[in-house]
Amino acid sequence: MSKYENAMKLMEERCGNSSKDNLIALATIALSANAAGNPRPSVRMVDAYYEDGMFYVSTDAKKSKMLEIEKNNEVAIGGLDWFVANGTAENLGWAKDEKNSEIRAKMKKIFEWFDDHGDEDSPSSIVLRITLTNGTIIDNDQKYGEWKYEVDFVNKTAK
Repeated sequence: MSKYENAMKLMEERCGNSSKDNLIALATIALSANAAGNPRPSVRMVDAYYEDGMFYVSTDAKKSKMLEIEKNNEVAIGGLDWFVANGTAENLGWAKDEKNSEIRAKMKKIFEWFDDHGDEDSPSSIVLRITLTNGTIIDNDQKYGEWKYEVDFVNKTAK
């Protein structure tokens, strides 16, 4: 197996590849600048599921993270399972939209809280997709021989 394939195997094992929820930190660029007028980060914890290099989040389109993503869709994430990554975020629209039926079905299965707190009847209840571009995965156990993987998700390579 290539280093990239090993890195993807680790992500699938740790994040469940659409079979479990993951608590991740999601960082965006805040709408308000700091005192010096420079952009500042804004971070929050979100529940997401992982599938094929992407994380999916159920959220409300009116939340600050979505307003920030509208202005700048570049995000950073960090996971408790020893990974960090950059990516792009995209609002896929209303959770109950026909085009989101497969994702919605997975969310209902994976997120135990979804039926009680997903508020999917509201048109502002949306699916957020985070497509990973690059990142670092640490494997302290060196399960596949490497301690650290620098991953390029776009070109499907790892160093």
